[in-house]
Order: sequence, then C-alpha cells, then structure tokens
Amino acid sequence: MASSLVFVSWMVLGLAMATSTTQVNSARAFFVFGDSLVDNGNNNFLATTARADSPPYGIDTPNRRPTGRFSNGKNIPDFISEALGSEPTLPYLSPELRGDRLLVGANFASAGIGILNDTGVQFVNPGNIFLNLLKFHARLTDLVGYNQARQIVNNALVLITVGGNDFVNNYYLIPFSPRSRQFSLPDYVRYLISEYKKLLMRLYDLGARKVLVTGTGPMGCVPAELAMRSPSGQCDTELQRAAALYNPQLVNMINELNSQHGSNIFIAANTQQQTTDFNDPAYGFTTSKVACCGQGPYNGLGLCTVVSNLCPNRDEYAFWDPFHPSEKANGIIVNMILSGSVNYMSPMNLSSLLALDTKTKI
Repeated sequence: MASSLVFVSWMVLGLAMATSTTQVNSARAFFVFGDSLVDNGNNNFLATTARADSPPYGIDTPNRRPTGRFSNGKNIPDFISEALGSEPTLPYLSPELRGDRLLVGANFASAGIGILNDTGVQFVNPGNIFLNLLKFHARLTDLVGYNQARQIVNNALVLITVGGNDFVNNYYLIPFSPRSRQFSLPDYVRYLISEYKKLLMRLYDLGARKVLVTGTGPMGCVPAELAMRSPSGQCDTELQRAAALYNPQLVNMINELNSQHGSNIFIAANTQQQTTDFNDPAYGFTTSKVACCGQGPYNGLGLCTVVSNLCPNRDEYAFWDPFHPSEKANGIIVNMILSGSVNYMSPMNLSSLLALDTKTKI
C-alpha cells in the first residue's frame, strides 16, 4: 500500500538507547507534516485507500486496536512527543482536536502524499501538503489571532517527513511514468529539492524556527521493493541511486537556508544511513529485510491485513509492514534524531537545536 509509506533509517547509539527516548525538558507545541511515516490517523477521516485503520495495525498498543498509524504501535511523532514531555499529537481531522488542544500541537500528516501534488493520486484523495500548511495556519490564527499564532509557531517544534513517495509512488510507480518521461533522474531530484525548498520557506514565513526535516531511507532495500525488484535479496540499484542523489542535495539545501537566515533553523536527519545501520546485531533485529506483517517474498507484497503472515515478536523486525518501521525501530530512530552525531544529523541533533534560542521578533 502506500508508498509514501516511505522508508526510514537511522544510527547506532548503543543498545541502551534502542528502547527508550531521551527526555527533553522543553514545554513547546509540536506540529507534524508529511506522509504515512508520521500520520497519526488523519487518513481515518479521508476517502482514501491509504489507510491503517484495521487489524493487525496497532497490535502492540495498550488496547491492541488500530489507531491509523502505519505501525504495530508508536510512530516517530509519538516518541518525539514523549521526549518533549507532551501527549501524542492528535490528527488535525480528529473531532477530539477542539479549542485550546490545538495550542499544544497537532498532526497534519496524510499517508500517500508527497512533495508534488501528483504524487499518490492512485490512493484517491490522499491530501496535499501545501493545503495542509494552509489549514494549519488558518486554524491556529482563527483560534488565537495572527500575532499569538505566530508566537506559538515561533517556539514550536515542526517535523516534516516527505519525499519518498515522490519516487516510489510517482517517478518509479510504473515503467515510463509521466514524471520519468519528463525528467531524467538527476533533473527530477533537482526539481524535487526546489519544490521542497518552497515548503520549508513557507514554514519559515509562517514563523517556524525549529524544523526537523527527514530525507528518504535506503528506498531500494525495503521489503516491498525487495519483493518486486530483487529476487536475490539485493537492494534495488536504481532506487538506491535515487536516494544517494536526493539526500545529500536535501542537506545542502537546508544548509543554504540556514546560511541565508543566519541561524540554524532547519536540521536534517540522514535517514539513509540510519536504517542501513539496523543491520548491526547490537539492535537486536533478526532481519531488516523481511516485514513482520505481509505476504509473498520478504512479506513485501500487498497490504498488511488480518490474513497476512504475522511475526510473533515485532521487536525482532526492523520493518513492521512492507514499507514502515516497527515500533522498536521508530524508537531507535528518534533516539538518533535526539542525540545522534553529525554522521546522522546535520548540522546538529534535535536536542542541540531545542537548546538554541532561534525565535525571531514577531
């Protein structure tokens, strides 16, 4: 399913950090934008086929019920919320997100979306990230007025995770896709980076001064792509080439924006390196190739459903379904984001960013 169901990856912080996240003593709002890697359930309220609202999704939550997260339990925003000492972000479409609850944050992610508007159209109405940015600003402004809304956003942490779907659910979705006929791969990557820059500049214009940006993981190595493209179990070279072109250019663009504004406002997570490191035995995963839930080679074909193969111990699997990390892997990823070295975070990790005073005058 989803192929914005993008992919993740992250570092080696040691076994002690594999299951618990670092606590950040900071009272601030937390707003989330992106795709299925960070969707907390908005697609439950959309007429889309990119959904995670049926078992066995959510099997490791306290009530063992699906929450709309593409995970067996918690996802990346959940672990970041824990580190901030706050409750998990609510989907912006949830009827529970009423009144002042918006002031502590919300999740505006939607499974299936990408940087480009034509990404994920096969999922039917997956949403649009630019429109979600507009909805975010409008709801906050309607609630507290322009000046206070800007103050809240100034001090907030913003997470944006998007881009993988623009490859697997657009450029490489079918042979000779419209975008692959329009662009060579290097030109397409440059186009994506230019469009992503517009998104980040829009966040800056809305007042965001602490923004965590994730790239793509090793796209050719996820169970879905292994099942479709690699009978021998080797990572798909073309998708790996795309990630190798895209991620460094994303970091360069972020560094340019920081230099332009004279402050470290944006930080980037080297997700490609991070998931690759899940092969290290110290993490305790028995496999980073086979999904816990699925069917076919590597459990990588089709959707995760009640009739799929289901592993008995999710903590032994880096991938929960054909595209998404397991809860344990998500926790490790967030520890890397919080405390990782410059090999994994650029130009600094999240804990260092949150320690900076990067607010500007209203």
